[in-house]
Amino acid sequence: MGTPESLISLQSVHLTLTGGSGPVNILRGVNLEVRAGETLAVVGPSGSGKTTLLMVLAGLERPSSGSVNVSGRNLALMGEDALARFRRSGVGIVFQAFHLVPTMTAQENVALPLEFAGRPRAFETAGRWLAAVGLDSRLDHYPAQLSGGEQQRVALARAFAPEPFLLLADEPTGNLDADTGRIIMDLLFSLSADRGTTLVLVTHDQGLAARAGRTVRMCDGRLDGEAG
Repeated sequence: MGTPESLISLQSVHLTLTGGSGPVNILRGVNLEVRAGETLAVVGPSGSGKTTLLMVLAGLERPSSGSVNVSGRNLALMGEDALARFRRSGVGIVFQAFHLVPTMTAQENVALPLEFAGRPRAFETAGRWLAAVGLDSRLDHYPAQLSGGEQQRVALARAFAPEPFLLLADEPTGNLDADTGRIIMDLLFSLSADRGTTLVLVTHDQGLAARAGRTVRMCDGRLDGEAG
């Protein structure tokens, strides 16, 4: 179950998927402990299992074996409805490709998860969060009217608005130029620190990984431990 202060405890997690050429081992006995409020970077080559690890932590992928405990919940024992409630109440996800709804304004995109969770004053809260990421003048703009950096700021506001205890970020600067990426990461780290949010970040950027409190390296479905 991990140490008492662990928010995340993975024990011997394996995930095998069956493809056209037979079974493919994506995760191979992953063990990981993450404390509440910690910032952890996961680095490693493409195809090493980093994104799959995030999906397991979010309850979007089920391990073939092993235990996945997040905030005292054993995700492997939860049904789909319970996992959906778990994500709505406690997990924010930021993707490389933004994943905004193109037919919704920035404010509507941020309000969406709040409405799904039944939160009161969803639009008012969304407006506050867009102001927090510097987009108070873009509330009524659609994603196509926003730059890549602005779209990722909307995605950050959407992820933080439900006040998750865990934020998972998958290459959040991968589609951005270096200067814009630095602005996004400044926001991501400062918002996480201000709210005590546990952050697990997948990145290829060593400079970005160095900003996290701890870095682990994934290779061929296994975690090698602390990255130097």
